[in-house]
Amino acid sequence: MSPDLDSRVHAIDDATRTAEAALRPQLKDDGWTFVTPTPALAGNARVSLRAAPSATAAQVSEALPGEALELLWDGPAGWQRARTLHDGYLGWVQRDAVSTGQLGELRVTALRAHAYAGPKVSQPVVAELCLGSRVAPADGEIVEEQGRRWVPVRLPDGTGAWVQEVVLAPLGTVDAAALALRFLDTPYVWGGRSAWGLDCSGLTQVVVAQCGDALPRDADQQHAALRAVESPRRGDLAFFPGHVGLMLDASRMIHANATHMRVTVETLGEGDYGRRLAASLEGYGRWTS
Repeated sequence: MSPDLDSRVHAIDDATRTAEAALRPQLKDDGWTFVTPTPALAGNARVSLRAAPSATAAQVSEALPGEALELLWDGPAGWQRARTLHDGYLGWVQRDAVSTGQLGELRVTALRAHAYAGPKVSQPVVAELCLGSRVAPADGEIVEEQGRRWVPVRLPDGTGAWVQEVVLAPLGTVDAAALALRFLDTPYVWGGRSAWGLDCSGLTQVVVAQCGDALPRDADQQHAALRAVESPRRGDLAFFPGHVGLMLDASRMIHANATHMRVTVETLGEGDYGRRLAASLEGYGRWTS
């Protein structure tokens, strides 16, 4: 049997005795097949990572367009075991949802954005992008049209497209709480990581990433990764059983939650939900850049 490893971040399959090559030193038994990961990119749309190789399995996370992935081994019917590189998180993806190629140099900074077939808003939309998506610069000049500036780009699958320059504008110095507030009323989606829909740890992970820091994917992993603090300040994370939020001050918290099915602000200890949250509080965490 394999050692006790977290299956969210260690690619190992006891049933087929398949594992990633990095685990070779820990797996002393003979008979294992070790797989070297293959680089890939999430395609032109958000890619669901699922708990099992089935479209009906729970979404455990998602890769944003153009994010770096590793493909590990094949599953049934076009599914592959895969890992998102930014957090090492594992899931099953459909092979036709990923692309090969170089990581795009351009980062999308708009919460939500569209890529167009041509440099005009009446052109067909060819991709949905979001904060954290990656695209590559394409040959050609910026096109100005009625005060708008259109940038030629290549989508992750190599398709040419156009985005307005404003969706690539640098964020500058990021205040995590202020950025989180821009997600207010975003729909709650289990496993989601974008302003099209996200879950509690997806919100905190995406926001903190824009501050230049990497957080693990799940709330318990984030709790373990951060330095515990007694008294929260703006930008700290608050942890509950299976849940996480981001503090706006010493008592108010923004979080993606399935109670309201959207991103909301709660005051800990106030109102029915706020009292329930306060009663289940497990502690606060702070990251250091």
